[in-house]
Amino acid sequence: MSESAVRSLGCDTLSEIYLAGGCFWGLEKVFSCIKGVADTECGYANGNNLIMPDYMTVCSGRFGYCEAVRVCYDREVMSLERILDAFFMIIDPTLLNRQGNDRGIQYRTGIYWTDEVSGNIVMHCVAKEKRKHSEFYTEAGPLENFFPAEDCHQKYLDRNPNGYCHIPSEEIEFIRRTFP
Repeated sequence: MSESAVRSLGCDTLSEIYLAGGCFWGLEKVFSCIKGVADTECGYANGNNLIMPDYMTVCSGRFGYCEAVRVCYDREVMSLERILDAFFMIIDPTLLNRQGNDRGIQYRTGIYWTDEVSGNIVMHCVAKEKRKHSEFYTEAGPLENFFPAEDCHQKYLDRNPNGYCHIPSEEIEFIRRTFP
């Protein structure tokens, strides 16, 4: 749902950001635990717009999509800066096209925005994070496209608590406690 669509629902304080950080199952779980996050959705971002992606197409790596999560949040409860703090706690920005055991272009890390204000905040936070590392591969740019993933990928770890996740459960619990 675009920010304009969110606003048309009468929710003036809701914003959205799109985050890529390896497999989207864990990323969605983490951000769904954060106070102020109204909704999360797994999907495929910033690939070849001429190809309608599905899981197998994205996994092929041939069309440039990454697994991403749309994070819809109330900016009066949780700032974008704090959301990005949580993001950088659970990803390794020094890895190119991989996180945990997941490898391939579809598992790259990225932050994609839909409005100029968010873009400025993202670029400031990325510059601050980049200074901490000798190598840095997290993309940052405007959202080009986003397609929701199949229903079986939505809220996957809620339905499969022992399912695969590259983010250790201790880190998910730490985020839950740190960003109540």
